[in-house]
Amino acid sequence: MKIKIRKGDQVQVISGKDRGKRGDVTRGEVIKVLPKDGQVVVQGVNIRKKHQRQVQTQGRTVNPGIVEYEAPIQISNVMLVCPKCSKPTRIGLRRDDDQTTRVCKECGADID
Repeated sequence: MKIKIRKGDQVQVISGKDRGKRGDVTRGEVIKVLPKDGQVVVQGVNIRKKHQRQVQTQGRTVNPGIVEYEAPIQISNVMLVCPKCSKPTRIGLRRDDDQTTRVCKECGADID
């Protein structure tokens, strides 16, 4: 199945502990898409903490401490936010000749 969410899209989380977090300026943008796992990494969502020890590699040292990072979230737990109507929406595909464009199911506007 084709994944219809791409890097750079604004999304809203629809389930889980971060439910309701929306794609605004500070968070909600897709950083990375992992199609084999069916997951996406979203900025400001699903924040995890990792205890990093000091490591020296190739003459550089990595500072120790607690590092926060965004962990992947299932793609079924997010919905794309339409740039025109600014509502979370499902995505349709429209095929014209050789070109395929993503379409908002709510308002019918082109997303690409």
